[in-house]
This record gives sequence, C-alpha cells and structure tokens, in this order.
Amino acid sequence: MTVHASDKPLTDDEASELPLLFGRVLDGRGGARVVGWKEAQRWKPGVEGEVLWIHLLRTHPGMQEWLEAHCAIPEPTAELLTSDANRPRAFREGQTLVATLRGINFNPGAAPEDMLSLQLWSDGSRVVTLRRAPLQTPRLVADDLDAGSGPHDAGALVTALTEHLIDRMSHAIVDMNAMIDDLEDETADTYTDQTLDKIAMIRRQSLALKRHMSPQHEALTAIANGAPGWFEDHDRREIAESIARLRRYLDDLDISKESAVVLQDDIRARAAANSQRTQYVLAVVAGVFLPLTFITGLLGINVGDIPLAEQGSHGFWIIVGICAAILGVEIALLRRLKWF
Repeated sequence: MTVHASDKPLTDDEASELPLLFGRVLDGRGGARVVGWKEAQRWKPGVEGEVLWIHLLRTHPGMQEWLEAHCAIPEPTAELLTSDANRPRAFREGQTLVATLRGINFNPGAAPEDMLSLQLWSDGSRVVTLRRAPLQTPRLVADDLDAGSGPHDAGALVTALTEHLIDRMSHAIVDMNAMIDDLEDETADTYTDQTLDKIAMIRRQSLALKRHMSPQHEALTAIANGAPGWFEDHDRREIAESIARLRRYLDDLDISKESAVVLQDDIRARAAANSQRTQYVLAVVAGVFLPLTFITGLLGINVGDIPLAEQGSHGFWIIVGICAAILGVEIALLRRLKWF
C-alpha cells in the first residue's frame, strides 16, 4: 500500500487517494487531536490514556495486507474486515475485539433499508473502523471528540459508535410512524393508488429493517459478554442499555408493520364496500327498469295490432300511466322487502 507523506486531515471525497478517511488520537479526557495517514502508521502508545482511532476505506487496494502487516491481524480476520460479508457479528480474538455492525443508510437517494456496514477492530490502544459507502455515525463521534465531549477510551469509543448507529435507526422508525399517522388521518374519499404504494413501502422497510437489525442484537450481546478486559464494566452497562433500546426499536418496527397492515386492510375493505354498494345500486336500478324496458320494447316493435296504436295521443299517455303504476308498485315492493 502506498504511504503518502501528507498528514492533512482527510474528507470522504479524498478517499480515492488515501485509505484513511480521518484519524484521531483520544486524549483520555473526551477530546482528541487530528492525525494524518503518515502519523497514524507510525503511531505507538505513548502518553497514558491515549488511544488511536483511524477510520479507513476498506475497499482501498491492499487494505487487507496493510491490516495484517501493521496491526498484526490474522489473515482470516483481516479478510473478514475487508469483505462484503456484512451480517452483524462480534467475537473476541485474544485481547482484541472484532465486530461487524450495521447502520441505516441516510445517503441521498438511498432507502433506509439499504443498510450500511461498519467493520471494527480494537486491541484497547488502537481502534480501526472500516466502511465501504459513506456512513454518518463515525463522523458524529469524531465531531463529539473535536468538541471535547467524546469518548475517553477504546471501550467508550466502541459504545459511542453502537449508540449512534442505534440512534439513527430510531429516526427511520419515527419517520415511518409519522407517515402512518398522516395516512390514517386521510379520509376514505382521498385514498388513492399512491396511498397504497406508500403503505406497501412502509411494510417493505419495516420487514427489511427488522431482518437486517435483528442480528445486531446478537452482535451487541457478544460484545457485552465476551469483550476483552480493557472493555470496562461501565462500557458493558452502556452496551446493555443499547441492547435494550434496540429491542424497543425492533418492537416498534413490528408495530409499524402491523399498523401498515391494518391500514391497508381497512382501505381495501372500504374500497370493496364502496364497490359492493355501487353494484347494489346498479342492480336495484336495473331491476326497477327491467319491466319498463320490456314493455317499451314490446310496444316498440313495428308490426300490426299493437295495442292502443289507434288511440292517437291518448295511447301514449295511457302507456306512460301504466309504466308509472308499475314503477310505483316496484318501489313499494322494494321498500317492503327493505332493499333500500
């Protein structure tokens, strides 16, 4: 892997040239200083409490070899950290913690269910995170560090990353619930095909988020129960709280999905009822006019001996009176039968 001499902080737009997206050295008091790629490669633990955090582009050429050479990461683990296998998981490897976590995709033009993965490796003094597509969570944690209110050590950094990932999940759920509330406020007359399309989208998103985020529960549990000793008790409590929040969000997803199903069934039931009502009215009208149509059709044939044909204008009004009488009888009969 090519080593560049510049230590200038990098943005995601510069990721095509360097594997380092950004780097920080935690000072142990909630703050951090920026490090560039050159310094990050030669960094070694010095001042007590310092922790190196580098955020890398895992698709950069030679990334797996660099992890093996500079971080002494075993080949299978380095391959996992740079692969597209993004199912959430976590495990302990000696005194190191390895994890793959998922986050909501809030990039422009992306759907929330298009999950993004964040690979993580830490030995307590160094934390390496890797991503493929832009992910906002690491930037949020870096902003906290730059403001002096970030994590103090490697364990706190891991918990901060997981907390932000789960927080972002809540935003997507809130948006879906707000959309459901808006759809429920619509009247039956305003339901359109677009309404059904929105409901179908909510159902797809709920199912996708549930399918993708459920394994994250297992990964966080593995971190809480099996992390190395440098992952302190208060970090485990924070992870346990994140697990509880994740459970609540997964329950909320179930509620969102069920609400969408109920709303969809209600719309379809109302549409079916409207259709049946219309068909019923048409059937009644057709039944009322069927005898009248028969009479007018019978008298309209152009043959001899048609009754009342010799009556002149009186014949027309006689026929109209007969039709009116038949209509009145039919209406009275239908009312008696309570058809309308």
